[in-house]
Amino acid sequence: MRRGVCAAAALLFAALTACAPTIKSPGPAVEAPQIAPDSFIATDGTRLPLRRWLPDGEPKAVILGLHGFNDYSNAFEDPGIYLRGKGVATFAYDQRGFGASPNTGYWAGTEAYVGDLRAATAALRAAYPDTPLFVMGESMGGAVAMAAFGGSNPPPADGTILIAPAVWGRETMDVTKTVALWVSVRTIPWMRFSGEGLDIVPSDNRDMLRKLFRDPLVIKKTRVDAIWGLVNLMDLALDNARTFGPPSLILYGEKDEIIPKGPTKEMLERLPPVPPGTRRVAIYPSGYHMLTRDLEARVVLDDIAVWVSAHARGADLPLPSGADKRGWDVLDKAAKKGG
Repeated sequence: MRRGVCAAAALLFAALTACAPTIKSPGPAVEAPQIAPDSFIATDGTRLPLRRWLPDGEPKAVILGLHGFNDYSNAFEDPGIYLRGKGVATFAYDQRGFGASPNTGYWAGTEAYVGDLRAATAALRAAYPDTPLFVMGESMGGAVAMAAFGGSNPPPADGTILIAPAVWGRETMDVTKTVALWVSVRTIPWMRFSGEGLDIVPSDNRDMLRKLFRDPLVIKKTRVDAIWGLVNLMDLALDNARTFGPPSLILYGEKDEIIPKGPTKEMLERLPPVPPGTRRVAIYPSGYHMLTRDLEARVVLDDIAVWVSAHARGADLPLPSGADKRGWDVLDKAAKKGG
């Protein structure tokens, strides 16, 4: 009996260690980062597709956009067009493993995403040395920004705009999810899953969602090891909330079904004290996860434009929507219910 148990345990151990996650890490640094006409050239020479939305004349401010998981730089099409009309330039690149970048579908590692952000910010700072520069991260992009700006070597930017940052780290997950991920990444890291059947609504803008579904550059089925990599990133983003101190506008929708309210509340409570006017938190009662592409996106974009314009002048203004006057009680109530 004991021999059979030992054999079974040995087989289980062998199965759990037979596979390992595939990480497409960047190569060594070989050149200075550059902003080319249609790409961001990273320090290892990798060309990451780049989109830009430029105003007429010199911009009043510059924004670097970081898209969410399985999305790509086109996520900033609507914000870029809107902000262009306000005199703000927006740049966004396809992060490694997403969009039309190399190794689509594979995770590149948290250090790679943080390193690319630092490099791209430095390249834009060199191109616009006297212009206020902000990083705008949506979901996973927000997590990359939190990991970078909460670290020991923050990017050379003047502030951040975080749109529903992905901070659903392991310590805020139930044990069944963490165990399932632990087993899956060690046994079937190559397997791909879609979100079909989860009954999760990322936005109330159905037309936009249909376009995303038809867009071949949006990833529809995700590798297990990419999900594992994302969770590793969210772990660091949540942990780095304690040291995240740049001027920031943090946006979250009460109807967000992607990043739960509990982890979001935990992240907000971990943020360190900052001088008055340095940080604004806006909670939108009708907002979903994709705030800048929802049906009421104009409300959010107006708030972003006012905040960027004010901080570019070294000022601070209340948001037109009043979403920054809402308390966190809605997050408290939802978190207590397990939301």
